[in-house]
Amino acid sequence: MSAQRPSIAGRRVLILGLGVAGRSALEACSEQRAAAVTVDPNAAGADHASLDGLDLAAFDLCMSSPGFAPHHPWVVAVANAGVEIVSEMEFAWRVRRPGIPWVLVTGTNGKTTTTQMVGAIAAAGGLDVAVCGNMGVPVIGAAREERDLVAVEIASLQLHFTSTLSPHAAVCLNADEDHLDWHGSVEAYRADKARVYNLVQVACVYPAADPLVEAMVAEADVVEGARAVGVTLGSPAVSQLGVVDGLLVDRGFHDARWAQALELGSVADLSHLVAGDVPPYLVTNALAAAALCRAVGVAPEAVSEGLQAFGLDAHRTAHVATVDGVHWVDDSKATNAHAAIAAFGGRPPRSVVWIAGGQAKGQEFDALIETVRDRVRAVVLIGEDPQPLSDSLAGHAADIPVTRIEPGDTVMEQAVEAARRLAHPGDTVLLSPACASFDQFRSYADRGDAFAAAVGALEA
Repeated sequence: MSAQRPSIAGRRVLILGLGVAGRSALEACSEQRAAAVTVDPNAAGADHASLDGLDLAAFDLCMSSPGFAPHHPWVVAVANAGVEIVSEMEFAWRVRRPGIPWVLVTGTNGKTTTTQMVGAIAAAGGLDVAVCGNMGVPVIGAAREERDLVAVEIASLQLHFTSTLSPHAAVCLNADEDHLDWHGSVEAYRADKARVYNLVQVACVYPAADPLVEAMVAEADVVEGARAVGVTLGSPAVSQLGVVDGLLVDRGFHDARWAQALELGSVADLSHLVAGDVPPYLVTNALAAAALCRAVGVAPEAVSEGLQAFGLDAHRTAHVATVDGVHWVDDSKATNAHAAIAAFGGRPPRSVVWIAGGQAKGQEFDALIETVRDRVRAVVLIGEDPQPLSDSLAGHAADIPVTRIEPGDTVMEQAVEAARRLAHPGDTVLLSPACASFDQFRSYADRGDAFAAAVGALEA
């Protein structure tokens, strides 16, 4: 099936939240002659600090910030008034320049890296691409620019109120537990992740080894003619991209895919990103990005060129320094358990002093601890609520020493000093919190910067 693009022109729009997305929506409403009213309890310049006194039934549409969960009283009140609620992404789709293809990237882990890889490959192929989403570039602004391609990192929180967005291609990289405090359950979280495949026009890209995501593709309501395209770390079948003798190959998008694979690049194109072997998750991200680009017609030779030019986002397994034989690694971007598991990679047994903790977001950590415990020498626990992680550590890794750092202005300096005392030459001190940062830091980037500054003080 397909969906018509509803217009906001002449409509009465309620904007909940006046952050970056809210201000972009306000600009779009002005351009398209929609009457907008903004509500935010904290932002200077908002029309109202609450819904008190507003006639909600007078509005045609409400764009809600992800800061307001579906069970938030304001969201419930708007819905009960019969007003359509849309996400930032849905709003962007409705105000976009027509005719420009979009590709979407979601997943518990790897979204940013994969979206930025799409940008690098598309740029190598000569496209003017907007890389946007949860990376500081508002989608509503990018959607209204004259571009060749829009590559969007989209989270489950932004998929919840998305209904008519119809991308050329989309991928869900994985769907582990995250944001359960917002969604209310694992089932609701995964159902919102699955929305990324709704109304896909060309290709639903998915990890072939993940039956959960494959089922999302099978159940998706797509535009007629859209195909499922898998990515695998092994030799690809027809309609897949994969790896053969270290080469990245395509059997999904070229005319002779029934008989042979088309070379796109090599695993070695990613070797500049890490010390040692390229981890499997990076190869999967690269294959997914390549598939999305191939779905919009990017030439095969652009894949290798784009991957060689690509650089990892800051705070994602970034090597900060080596001090007295100890390697210090900033993985502050790991805000959930699934991402933290990836950061441990193939590290040797008992070689990691792990700095972890923050806002747990309703997660359970038993599976994480069971997966990484053999590689952990000691844990330095930060965060205002350490109980979820400390309980899992006590239950599944009671032999590993845990140092608790109490909240305060110097929490990261204390954590780094504690890690220094615990680490041996050849070890890695890994900041991979598995939790959100907002209990003690402005963002995961602020948390990573604090870590790097504290390590820099050690070097001095």
